[in-house]
Formats: sequence, structure tokens, C-alpha cells
Amino acid sequence: MGIRYYAYAFDADLVQQAVDDPHSILSSDPLADAWGLEPHAAMSATTFEQVSPKRDMLYLDKAWSALQSLTRSGTGSPATGSCYRMFEGNVTMHDMGWDPWVRTILPEEVPSIRDELCATDESEVRLWARTWRSRHGADDADELRYVLDYLRRAQKFVESLAADGRGMVYLIG
Repeated sequence: MGIRYYAYAFDADLVQQAVDDPHSILSSDPLADAWGLEPHAAMSATTFEQVSPKRDMLYLDKAWSALQSLTRSGTGSPATGSCYRMFEGNVTMHDMGWDPWVRTILPEEVPSIRDELCATDESEVRLWARTWRSRHGADDADELRYVLDYLRRAQKFVESLAADGRGMVYLIG
């Protein structure tokens, strides 16, 4: 199925829980949440509609690696590194598959991430995309649409988090 990105919002009163046990903030079946499946079912029909409210969950499919590249500070990146923290990380591969990457973003970290991420516009993404090549073989125009769609979703999500004083826990896995 591939490695995907899922983020779940938490309220400020759950900061200590999110730091001590980030998995307690995550769903036990994030793909089911993202695709509208019955959780933990061996067979289930999908609605392809996210079950969790968009203010509570961000699903970035496999676009996380492109957004990671886009937001990593350095030559060709419009970002200075603050919003990279939202996408940083990778799974740890081993014989039986992989161990996911999990990170907690505290409510006080969200405004700087939001400011930088929301300042990234389509023209900057188009400049960055000239050097980005997907590992999935999509053509450049399709890849650009895909990345822009998920960038906009991420921007809306962090805007909502900042407005509500919430943090997030994300999983790449």
C-alpha cells in the first residue's frame, strides 16, 4: 500500500499526553479514517471520503515526501525550515516492513509553521517542481496538481490548528 502521512489534532489540555504518548492521539486505523473504511475490517467497502472531520485530521497520502522536499531549507526551497518540522521524518525499514515516524507538534509551534507554510504559494511550488521528480513516475503536470492539492490541505489544517490553539501528532508510515 505504501507509506502515507496522517496527522491528528489535539486540544491544548492534552499536550502532556501527546508528548508522553503520541500514539494515544493517533487513530488505531488511520487509513480507515482517511478512506472511509470500517476500522480493522479484513474486508470493507470504501467511500473514499475522510471519516474524521478535516479540522481534526490531515491525510497527505504519499505527497508527504514532496512536501518534505519543498519545505526543507536549502537551495531551491521557498521555505526557511520552520514548516519542514511538519513533514520531517521517514520510516525505519527492516525485514518485516517498517516502523513509522511519529512526531508531536505543540500548539505553540503551530503559528510559525502556519505562517511559513501558508506563505508558500503556487509560483514558488512551480519553481521548486522544476527540480523535483516523483519516485512514482507521474508526469510533471499531474505531480504538480497532486502536490498543490495536498499543500492546500496542509495549509488549511495548520490555519485551523493555529486559530483554535491546537497541536498535532503526525505519523509517516
